[in-house]
Amino acid sequence: MTKLDRVKEEIGAIKSYLGFVIAFIITIGAGLIKIYLDNSSDFLLLLGVLSIVILAVIFAFLAKIMHQKICELEDI
Repeated sequence: MTKLDRVKEEIGAIKSYLGFVIAFIITIGAGLIKIYLDNSSDFLLLLGVLSIVILAVIFAFLAKIMHQKICELEDI
């Protein structure tokens, strides 16, 4: 496998990971709305908000890596 193909595969994998992170954020966000409207648990609400923040940081990190890989394509 050439270096170009390897970098393309890495970019494709990172795009998949970004999709999973977005799906998790949307799912947790919907759950948080339900918890908020039901006034169920403050602990679960806090836990959900923290998890969304962590997932947002992971998303930003993966996006940065993907952009670095795209820039690496220019050098090949």
